Amino acid sequence: MLERFRATWAKIMSPIADLFLKLGISPDVVTFVGTLGVTAAALWFYPRGEFFLGTVVITAFVFSDMVDGLMARKSGQSSAWGAFLDSTLDRVGDAAIFGGLVVWYAGTGDDLLMTSVALWCLVGGQLTSYARARAESLGMEAKGGIAERSDRLVAVLAMTGLSGIFDLPVLRTIVLWALAVASTVTVVQRIMMVRRQALAKA
Repeated sequence: MLERFRATWAKIMSPIADLFLKLGISPDVVTFVGTLGVTAAALWFYPRGEFFLGTVVITAFVFSDMVDGLMARKSGQSSAWGAFLDSTLDRVGDAAIFGGLVVWYAGTGDDLLMTSVALWCLVGGQLTSYARARAESLGMEAKGGIAERSDRLVAVLAMTGLSGIFDLPVLRTIVLWALAVASTVTVVQRIMMVRRQALAKA
């Protein structure tokens, strides 16, 4: 289903990618602007409790992540550098989204428990990515698990946006608890994957 959505969205965004290339804009610039937009929106709107508007703006910039990839493929500029930059800046944007929620709960939200849960979601997401990257640097694989990046991103944005529309904070509570657990399980799954591969090589 996710692949079908990506294919459909790629067709929709293709004219925009063509326009940017025609204007001489590089994929790297789109990557930087997209990350800057996500980060600024998350750290401006979420700490102020503007969850719906913040989610709308963040989502608009998140889609630039698809545009830069399309541009790179269309222009033949796909490279190890581009892949590295995109992956690294994705972590920045993800951290900002959960960081904005951490700031809300630590401040106006006044909820120490949910501050901790949101913080663990941030840490868990980074650990999930690190486990895969570290495994690959050792010649092994650590893909998959119950909560990959796209799953976490869609879940937190959808539920946070809905919580803003309907004024239902419980939706954020549910998704953050779910992601905290899922991220933890995913990290453990990836650790076990690497352990099995390491033992097989021994």
